[in-house]
Amino acid sequence: MPSLMRSIFGIGTENVRFDKRGFRCGPPETRHRLEHIGETFLTGYHTALEQPRDYRIAERLERVELADRGFAFEGAAMALALRDMLLPGSRTLTALMRGHGSRHVYMLHIGAGWALARLPWRPRIENAIQCFDPLLRWLVVDGFGFHEGYFHWRDDEPPVPPAGLTREGLHAFDQGLGRALWFKQCGDPEAIACVIRGFPQFRRRDLWGGLGLAAAYAGGIPQADLTQLEAIADHPAALGQGAVFAAKARELAGNPAPQTELACSIFCRTSARLAAQIADQTLAHLMSVDTKPRYRDWVLSVERRLAPSARIPSCSE
Repeated sequence: MPSLMRSIFGIGTENVRFDKRGFRCGPPETRHRLEHIGETFLTGYHTALEQPRDYRIAERLERVELADRGFAFEGAAMALALRDMLLPGSRTLTALMRGHGSRHVYMLHIGAGWALARLPWRPRIENAIQCFDPLLRWLVVDGFGFHEGYFHWRDDEPPVPPAGLTREGLHAFDQGLGRALWFKQCGDPEAIACVIRGFPQFRRRDLWGGLGLAAAYAGGIPQADLTQLEAIADHPAALGQGAVFAAKARELAGNPAPQTELACSIFCRTSARLAAQIADQTLAHLMSVDTKPRYRDWVLSVERRLAPSARIPSCSE
């Protein structure tokens, strides 16, 4: 079965090369950084395709450089989710989430979204995510959006959201699309802003949120470019919200990175450690009101924390 999975679902490393994808190449150091992330994702993906036991997958992924390990776990989640969706009774991704991969639970949910996008048939997305954590299941939709943006964004024609998405689902899809835009435009602030201006106004904030997460978690550009990105963002609080979630994901995984620290200092005016605390504090407040808070409310609560004077619309608006 592992060799069959590899032969059917294997992805060649050329598919993460920017010239192959038609992405903006940008400065060599940025391109190499972002291509390396794609290669690390594929390392995790192929490791999990070939190894059915979660503890052995985790053992192998622990050899990946610490700062980039989350990308490998994200790739592994895609492979395990594919296996679980295709083989009746398989629960390998659940086992990894609850066991050796629990510190990477955010990345594992995102990786599962890649799997949904790769299935030979297209399931109704919001039905397919019901088996995931009630709060974090929207990260699966985020991962789906990233996949569509990374593989199916054709010039000035962004991918169309899948049919049947609720408004909450569209918010998550667009955050993933924003993260993909970071790679597609090789972190170029002006190019990114130009693309976002082509979207309807109601979708732009989520695109900026996804970009904030990508800039803080993946990195790849110098301080001056991050400062420029923050200056031209028409939703800077959303940019900061993405950085907060990136900081929280890295804190949970125990894999701090200089780019996360730098992005938090610019987008959130604080350290990565304190940015992660914002994520914790806002979620704790929501849970004091409702033991099953909505992911979208968490996003908006973080935005309000970063821009207390701004009126951030509620989920229903």
